[in-house]
Amino acid sequence: MKKILALVLALALVVCASLALAEEEKVLTHEEYVNAELESQVCVETYVQATQSWWDGKITVYAQSEDGAYFIYNMACTEEDSAKLVPGAKIRVTGTKVEWSGEVEIGDAAFEFVEGDPFIAEAEDVTALLGKDELADYMNKKVSFKGLKVAPSKVDGKDEEFPFLYAWDGSGTRDDNGVGADLYFNVEVNGEVFQFTVESYLCGNDSDVYKAVEGLKIGDTIDAEGFLYWYNGANPHITGVTVTAAAE
Repeated sequence: MKKILALVLALALVVCASLALAEEEKVLTHEEYVNAELESQVCVETYVQATQSWWDGKITVYAQSEDGAYFIYNMACTEEDSAKLVPGAKIRVTGTKVEWSGEVEIGDAAFEFVEGDPFIAEAEDVTALLGKDELADYMNKKVSFKGLKVAPSKVDGKDEEFPFLYAWDGSGTRDDNGVGADLYFNVEVNGEVFQFTVESYLCGNDSDVYKAVEGLKIGDTIDAEGFLYWYNGANPHITGVTVTAAAE
């Protein structure tokens, strides 16, 4: 009888462990991910849209599926695998849902490649949502903005106005970290001013967008495209800029 009870108990433990493992590995839809509690473990399948530079066994990924987008911060990754994280690649990601200064992301992440047809998201025009609460529904998605006017940026203690700054306070240089400081520039839409960023670990100083922003003039009208990152409000990471009308 004792042996039978021991066997039943062992089987019950195996079943419980299997159920727990299955629960941990459940792949969430984007809606389920959005509804998941912060600091909870999550698992999603999604598609790489872009990556920041690989460094020290980690890589940051901008990802999107047909139903929504994800920002995956410092995901564990070998340098060999980082070269395979090309736009369209399908991956399964497990990690912790966290929030930092308003940005909801997946941290402490690990991944595996998943077979499937590639998916590249089309940028959605969200110009009309700038300054509105509804813009947060597009967090981390590939987005576009139309008809923006380049507004002046200023450095504390200086009267001069600039079309962009190297680093948020103007303290950076084109050569910072070998890829240049992040570029910050202001744009005006309907009388409101918003700040955009070229994240240098995503688009370094040899990229077309970095050079395009360096060539901007105050008053230029531009279209822009990028990923809707969030930092105490919308702070898009811009990947493309086109001047549609030069400043007069």
